[in-house]
Amino acid sequence: MSWMVIKRMFVTGWKNFARGGAVSAATVVTMTVTLAIIGSLIFLSGMLTFTLNSIKDKVDVSIYFVTTASESDILAVKSEIEKLPQVAEVTYTSAADALTAFRGRHASDHLTLQALDELGGNPLDASLSVRAKDPSEYESIVNFLEASPALSAGGTSIVDRINYAQNKDVIDRLTLAIHATREVGLAIFAIFAIASILIAFATIRLAIYTSKDEIAVMRLVGASNAYIQGPFVVDGVITGILSASLVLLLLWPITWYTGQKTAGWFGGFDVANYYSTHFGLIFLVLMGAGVMLGALASMLAINRYLKA
Repeated sequence: MSWMVIKRMFVTGWKNFARGGAVSAATVVTMTVTLAIIGSLIFLSGMLTFTLNSIKDKVDVSIYFVTTASESDILAVKSEIEKLPQVAEVTYTSAADALTAFRGRHASDHLTLQALDELGGNPLDASLSVRAKDPSEYESIVNFLEASPALSAGGTSIVDRINYAQNKDVIDRLTLAIHATREVGLAIFAIFAIASILIAFATIRLAIYTSKDEIAVMRLVGASNAYIQGPFVVDGVITGILSASLVLLLLWPITWYTGQKTAGWFGGFDVANYYSTHFGLIFLVLMGAGVMLGALASMLAINRYLKA
């Protein structure tokens, strides 16, 4: 296919879109709504990811050490745990820091502080707080610790207890919730994506119906299917680009306004900040979806008349 033919397809496609008038405008509006639905799914996915990550950051496993354990031995254990690929972060809390934090939490509870002072020492243990990359990995981390017990120079274990058993129910529920949310999110996205394609296809098919006589004439004079399809595909691509651009423009004031109003509702998730930081991804998804929907719907819709 020569460059002249390709150029003619683009020019004819643009003219078809411009001559379409109300039909082209209706197609753009319908496609805009379709892409807005896809855009809302992107924000919903971002919000769910943010919420799940926030919850994951609050779940950990703590390893408490005997009071006789030296700091060097505990830091050696910390170094070994940090080498595990499942581990995201390990935080060391000394016995003195634990006591300071305990006093801070109970600053208004004078009876507890008085009882603590009467002990005449520090009853709290040093600890390591382990945060895994995925909640399902905590069990393997604990199994590693139990299989390779941390020993002191004297050969005795320096680990007093691990609170995994107490947190196991919470961790299991969180793991189940993460997997279920991902699966449900994918199912919802697929349903809306299929619905969007059907809506776009029906609208573009209606627009092409108005040109059925023109298509019949082109077939009579011997035009190839590719030559007939070309301008309508270009028309669909133009519709998709304009619709995606409208959605991107509308999202800026909408996310800016709603971001200030709803950040407190979603645990700190700011849709305006998400839009600005993920603009490149959102731009590619919406523009790509617009172009693909417009082109694909046009090709499917016109095939009916090419086979007639």
